[in-house]
Amino acid sequence: MTGELEQLGHYIGGQRVAGASGRSAPVFNPALGVATTQVALASAHETRSVIAAARAALPEWSDTPALRRARVLFRFRDLIDKNSEEIAGILTREHGKVLADARGEVTRGLEIVEFACGIPQLLKGEYSDAVGRGIDSWSLRQPVGVCAGITPFNFPAMVPMWMFPIAIACGNTFILKPSEKDPGCPLRLAELLTEAGAPPGVLNVLNGDREAVDTLLTDPGVNAISFVGSTPVAEHVFRTGSNHGKRVQALGGAKNHMVVMPDADPAGAAHALAGAAYGSAGERCMAISVAVAVGDAGDRLVEALKTELAAIRVLPGTAEDADMGPLVTREHLDRVLGYVATGVQEGAKLVVDGRKMTVAGHERGFFMGPVLFDEVTPSMRIYREEIFGPVLVIVRVPDLDGALELVNGHEYGNGTAIFTRDGGAAREFCRRVNAGMVGVNVPIPVPMAFHSFGGWKRSLFGPLHMHGPDGVRFYTRLKTVTARWPTGSKGAEFTMPTMK
Repeated sequence: MTGELEQLGHYIGGQRVAGASGRSAPVFNPALGVATTQVALASAHETRSVIAAARAALPEWSDTPALRRARVLFRFRDLIDKNSEEIAGILTREHGKVLADARGEVTRGLEIVEFACGIPQLLKGEYSDAVGRGIDSWSLRQPVGVCAGITPFNFPAMVPMWMFPIAIACGNTFILKPSEKDPGCPLRLAELLTEAGAPPGVLNVLNGDREAVDTLLTDPGVNAISFVGSTPVAEHVFRTGSNHGKRVQALGGAKNHMVVMPDADPAGAAHALAGAAYGSAGERCMAISVAVAVGDAGDRLVEALKTELAAIRVLPGTAEDADMGPLVTREHLDRVLGYVATGVQEGAKLVVDGRKMTVAGHERGFFMGPVLFDEVTPSMRIYREEIFGPVLVIVRVPDLDGALELVNGHEYGNGTAIFTRDGGAAREFCRRVNAGMVGVNVPIPVPMAFHSFGGWKRSLFGPLHMHGPDGVRFYTRLKTVTARWPTGSKGAEFTMPTMK
């Protein structure tokens, strides 16, 4: 049956190219539970040919004025907007998230493109007149070279657009290695960028698995690597790429906590938690997976959450009234179900059990309902490890200090939030918490395009975050020029030059 499925190949040099390795993987429709296409998995040889295509396109593109590069991105922005429903449909079909969420993902990716359209302003350097007698100094931001992005399955539109629009606007060429679980959306984005006027080879999409990734990490033709995924793989990407002389930013896992203070409105906090924990079936790096109930907030929060969870509509993502769709693959569903079983064995209180969820007409789909645990302790695996599914755990602490100790003691520091009416408590939390992104009465504090996205601790490897100002810094190299136009020679100088 697999051999009869359409095969998705690669996008190289401005056109779709069939895979040549003889290896492929199935791409599922998660709501149906069946493979609908298969995707080629590139060999090391194919990967090197893509690197060569990106290197061949680099000199002309890097010499193209930033204003002209920006005009390509302006046209790309318009094409994404025009084709947004098609892109969202591909996303829902391969990933499973509901259409409303898919549309939101496309919009958040579009915002990064809009930010990159301002690249002439963002690439401006600094100038210092007369740092010495007859001497001026200024800085330039120039392209890094060939950049590669390795992106996860959960945001096949947005996360690639965290990377390649800014990299390309800065004058680099780019190789995107998306998840093999949902490759259709990245391939369509590459076609639209070519339609917008990007020369062949500026953006290439390489589908593959570890063989392709390790080739990108080690081949000298690649200058920079961006990665989003799990922490073990992020650490491998960072160490391997860095050891081979590449600039690397690697975003890893998360265990995002939302602190609910005793003065918070229980219904409002539960409403926010339901969307933050169970939206996209919990398959978000910014999903809230731990609710920290402070003081006597716990019982009220649990009761409010029961009401919220009972109202969640679990349906195929194409259903307009769906709140939550299926998980991405059978293997991932089984992994999440295994964590739920572990939580029960560890002694956590299973308040809401969504393991036996079925959807009429979609019995083979990868569905499960919301799961809620109470009385969870920091020693339990369901607290320590990233589950990446529709599972929320509640940990109870006596006060704000206890909440901060809990959040700061976890190995991940991606995002966090506090719900309170007390401005002093919120300010203290924001100052003392060890996380890269913080929300105050905002459950998922994803920064806008003109700020940067990234965590702390083992949620980020490398000094720079993604998109926004840090994205421009990552995809450019800083060069400082010091110049003098002498009227005559004063002879050799053998001391350290000083500006007198």
